[in-house]
Amino acid sequence: MSVTDPTPFSGSPAAGSDDRLVAEIETLAERMRLVRERVGRVIFGQEAVVEQTLITLLAGGHCLLIGVPGLAKTKLVETLGTVFGLDDKRIQCTPDLMPADILGSEVLEEGQDGRRAFRFIQGPVFAQLLMADEINRASPRTQSALLQAMQERRVSVGGQYHPLPSPFHVLATQNPLEQEGTYPLPEAQLDRFLLQVDVGYPDREAERRMLIATTGADEEPAVQVMNGADLLQAQRLLRRVPVGDSVIEAILSLVRNGRPEESDIDSVRRHVAWGPGPRASQALMLAIRARALLDGRLSPSIDDVLAIAKPVLRHRMALNFAARAEGVTLDSVIDKIAAPLA
Repeated sequence: MSVTDPTPFSGSPAAGSDDRLVAEIETLAERMRLVRERVGRVIFGQEAVVEQTLITLLAGGHCLLIGVPGLAKTKLVETLGTVFGLDDKRIQCTPDLMPADILGSEVLEEGQDGRRAFRFIQGPVFAQLLMADEINRASPRTQSALLQAMQERRVSVGGQYHPLPSPFHVLATQNPLEQEGTYPLPEAQLDRFLLQVDVGYPDREAERRMLIATTGADEEPAVQVMNGADLLQAQRLLRRVPVGDSVIEAILSLVRNGRPEESDIDSVRRHVAWGPGPRASQALMLAIRARALLDGRLSPSIDDVLAIAKPVLRHRMALNFAARAEGVTLDSVIDKIAAPLA
């Protein structure tokens, strides 16, 4: 399969037979294997981070990448934009960034006939892949400017709606909240992110390879493998992947046991202030399908639910004061919620 002229696949809902669906899944899995390979030549030692970011894009969602500076979060987003052939733009979030700097604004212009009219000038949000770098350095007012765009795929300026390009994805990077000069994101905006991906340090061997590859005379560039139309087809195909009843029940049990009002787990009732809403169930349903597609499997399993539980739930739950005082972490609570499914 050529990188510059990849084999097309159909994601049309009209594709009817099971054999056709199997063939489409196998073709997409091969394409995504090539995507991972190309990304892996630029990003070293972050296989889980790359996988979860690709899951987000396949599922049609937005991703929040959290980690200290210098872990290639920005580089990952730039690389994905190139590999997927998406029109990408970047916002460097700072405390003085205003909503109009993201959405755009109307300017008053005078025509040759002397008439004056407002013209809308698009902001950087009008892109297929928007990178909001260090999003938690922007003020809450500016952070909220992205909320409508992320949920509705359109923005409202001057009383007029302006549709955003398709596909549209926000990949935001964030410094840990204990860093100085940061603002926590509102819960409503956090819920709009399909996954929260925690980016850690690479292992020693990966860091060694990165050191050699990125400080020499020639650094390997990212290469385009897909385009926006291919990604949209993949997202349509994902929604046709069947999910078994047992997996659906596992999703419901996981999410509902994370809510202190109705959980059977003592740790959740004692330590969780508020739990995940129905959007968490939807996110899990899409994410496990995407994970199965990445592996070339025809349907997801309960193992997929367990593997993707933390990235889906971390930012949709909050611990109470008692939990923080006792040193309880969200990851440990999620482990207890997931234990009955293992």
